[in-house]
Amino acid sequence: MTPDRPLQVWLVDDSPTDRLLAEEAFAQVGADCTLSTLASGPDTLTALHTPGVALPSVLLLDLNMPGMNGLEVLSVLKAHHTFRYIPVIMLTTSQNEQDIQQAYQQRASAYVIKPVRFEDFLQQVEGFVAFWSRAQLVTRR
Repeated sequence: MTPDRPLQVWLVDDSPTDRLLAEEAFAQVGADCTLSTLASGPDTLTALHTPGVALPSVLLLDLNMPGMNGLEVLSVLKAHHTFRYIPVIMLTTSQNEQDIQQAYQQRASAYVIKPVRFEDFLQQVEGFVAFWSRAQLVTRR
């Protein structure tokens, strides 16, 4: 991360409740981090192609979404010459071994299971922000 650019996190999740909980958790963490939420894969791809948009430092991607699921979005991102460098963390309720293997085969940076309790999710977000705030990331546009 560069000192003049805080951690930019995009969360892609079709659940309004999960997006709201993430906004609350990131607000409670209070770090030098900006969270943007999107409701679908197509919304995300449109946003990424918007001229002048600040690309996310890290993208949190739900697996089970209608229309275009997380693995399909991941595949498109990793095939794109600029977007392939964005770390993508699958954030999902699926513990299915095939989903996990597919995500890593398609070059997901990590696969994280959404916890049931908000307190556990808050701890997960704290650890996530602490790690990615210190990581050296490729900045492209």
